[in-house]
Amino acid sequence: MGIDATTPNDGDVTLVFSLGAARSLADPAAAFADARRWSRHVGIVANEADRVAAFARDHGVDNDYELTQWDKWGTLADVREESAAPRYVFVGITRADERVATETGYEFLRVDEAAEKAGWELSEPGATGAGGAGGGDAGGDGRDLGRLGRLRRAVRDALSRFR
Repeated sequence: MGIDATTPNDGDVTLVFSLGAARSLADPAAAFADARRWSRHVGIVANEADRVAAFARDHGVDNDYELTQWDKWGTLADVREESAAPRYVFVGITRADERVATETGYEFLRVDEAAEKAGWELSEPGATGAGGAGGGDAGGDGRDLGRLGRLRRAVRDALSRFR
């Protein structure tokens, strides 16, 4: 794991989104570009590095964090060690996100609060594509779904594309 040192900014925040939070943004690329104006590093973490890479590629988002087979707990701890920013903020949607933020020394901010403060738009709940508030690590009701729930959702989303 490492921070991409080619894109550091002079901001005072290291900003990390859960995959579910990033998916709930109506325009992830615009939100990340905006966040880069006032953040030292901006990126996405999840337990599934390949899903983060696919999301970043599909939405034109530059992820400052190199993800390996590490889970988000380990990735957040590594990012905190490697960044010299005075503040560390984890934007998430679930209680599990809040717990991982607290345990790894990050401030936790719900994505709806972050969007309101920054002027970012959220996608409609249940939407697919750029956002989908239920995407990523949690269901639309904010529960952590676990691997089986995420698999069910991925299959359901894939099938809905054929309708």
